[in-house]
Amino acid sequence: MTDDLIQLAKLAGLGLALMLPLANPLTSMTLLLSLGQHIPYQERKRQVTQAAFYVVGIMMVTYYAGAWIMHTFGISIPGLRIAGGLIVASIGFSMVLPSNGTNPSEADVADAQASRQVPNIAFVPLAMPGTAGPGTIAMIISGATSTDAAMAMGFPPWVLAATPIVVFSLLGLLFWVCLRSAGRIVAVIGQGGVEAISRVMGFLLVCMAVQFVINGVLEIVQQYGAG
Repeated sequence: MTDDLIQLAKLAGLGLALMLPLANPLTSMTLLLSLGQHIPYQERKRQVTQAAFYVVGIMMVTYYAGAWIMHTFGISIPGLRIAGGLIVASIGFSMVLPSNGTNPSEADVADAQASRQVPNIAFVPLAMPGTAGPGTIAMIISGATSTDAAMAMGFPPWVLAATPIVVFSLLGLLFWVCLRSAGRIVAVIGQGGVEAISRVMGFLLVCMAVQFVINGVLEIVQQYGAG
């Protein structure tokens, strides 16, 4: 039993090391700083917790049913990358080039804030594509198809079944901790710092989106070229 637990720890550590650079909760933390600055504190806390559960849920569904869902709807990994890139690009452009209009009066601002519905950013863009993006989903689907090879290496079936649950839960916990720390960062850098981070992060998101699309197009070229 002890050996099995050691193997579980090794596999979970390996999975976390592979997934963390792709998931990168710091990306979602920056998105929260940029898009959640007008959301009340208690509501922001609720959405952070909600987003953490979304992240774990998305990864679970992707691992156990991602390949089947994509096959059912005829979605390829390149298509997933390009679609994800377009979503990320739209978010990035809205952060780099915020809408500029005439300066409203204080009364207009107060009325708008009173009537405006608080946006829910828990699922999009914090959970997806902020953390559970195209790269993360592709990696999870690839890992789900390699369980037979891992079983052939002598890993017990229960270890292979428990590893994704442990890895995804740890990623969700790290995601939650990072986003809950965002409020302290806002208190330190101020509103001007948040706006500067928003512009920089928007530009980086556009760059990431372009790279997603490039990778998807290259995969399509390779597939048809090999054919």
